[in-house]
Amino acid sequence: MADQMQWVNALSTRPSLEAAITDVVEQAVSALTAPADLGLVFISAAFTSEYSRLLPLLMEQLSVPVLIGCSGGGIIGTSEWGEAQELETEPALGLTLAHLPGVNVHAFHVAAEELPDLDSSPDAWIDLIGVPPSPTPQFVLLSGSFSSGIGNLLQGLDFAYPGSVTVGGLSSGGSMGGRSALFYHDRLYREGTIGVALSGNIVLETIVAQGCRPIGKPHQVTKGDRNIILELDEQVPLIVLRDLIASLGEEQRMLAQNSLSVGMAMDEFKQELHPGDFLIRSILGVDPSAGAIAITDYVRPGQRLQFHLRDAKASAEDLEFLLMRYQEHQRTSTGFGALMFSCVARGEGLYGQPNFDSQLFRRYLKNIPLTGFFCNGEIGPVDGSTFLHHYTSVFGICRQP
Repeated sequence: MADQMQWVNALSTRPSLEAAITDVVEQAVSALTAPADLGLVFISAAFTSEYSRLLPLLMEQLSVPVLIGCSGGGIIGTSEWGEAQELETEPALGLTLAHLPGVNVHAFHVAAEELPDLDSSPDAWIDLIGVPPSPTPQFVLLSGSFSSGIGNLLQGLDFAYPGSVTVGGLSSGGSMGGRSALFYHDRLYREGTIGVALSGNIVLETIVAQGCRPIGKPHQVTKGDRNIILELDEQVPLIVLRDLIASLGEEQRMLAQNSLSVGMAMDEFKQELHPGDFLIRSILGVDPSAGAIAITDYVRPGQRLQFHLRDAKASAEDLEFLLMRYQEHQRTSTGFGALMFSCVARGEGLYGQPNFDSQLFRRYLKNIPLTGFFCNGEIGPVDGSTFLHHYTSVFGICRQP
């Protein structure tokens, strides 16, 4: 029998860190029938005061050549009974071990000050990461915060590694604003980005559910300055928006007051736009005197955009649409493991029930072990370019080519 890919996930909700570590190591090691090549560990913010003890305690019981992880606002995994679980408020520890025959596993830590200029050559980025562009690597990134230079790093990786897929998330210290932590081999970091590059016998496929539904019709930016929309369809943007809101039903009008976003069309030439064709960005504010709208990304004349609403119903429909589309296009070989990076603002707070996104994923993609955490920002591609998102659930599905 050929050497099979293996991906096992273990979860523990034991309130003592020692007990939780013993619990996940026993579960994961007993389920794995070959040596682990990669370990991923995610720890909930309930253990904030004990982050420095995690790696020494884990190393006593576990031997794995590459180990990365971080703290999360909640931990996502697969229970002993095979159920998808999102543990948001209680102490939780998740450990994933993967046996990856034919895959080169390379880990790295990058500090913000080490990042090359954005006009540097691809070689500067390749030297920084330490992985050749061929065979095409797949990246999993865990970042300390936005100040870790994650936006520039994503642009640099896209530039230096064309065809690579990158997923990940910003570590979270939980709802109380606690300090976050990154774990890399035997070291604890508070800043920068850690990652793993997987190249060879592996493909990473993604589902990026931004949780919004479009309203009205697409508009064209006819005048803009940096992140400010000055004209839409040669009209004052605020007037276009007011007319749109006036045309909505009462329920949508109420929603528009606090959950309105902008979807930027990623394909210049695509006539029919659907969920997944937009990059969702937040509205920062409006200038009533000029009628301008500021958003959290740069705009350029000629760009098409459409206003979007976000709520539990839109999020559920968006994810289900993308899962159905993925299932339809799926090749004969199925995934052997999956990663889930979900915004801390999703989960039970959004849906009013636990485990919603993860169980919907498992309904369509059965028997794929799922691992991940609740993030302060989610990393995933839209139309071939990688972005930092908010309010999103990003899935990375690992399979053999």
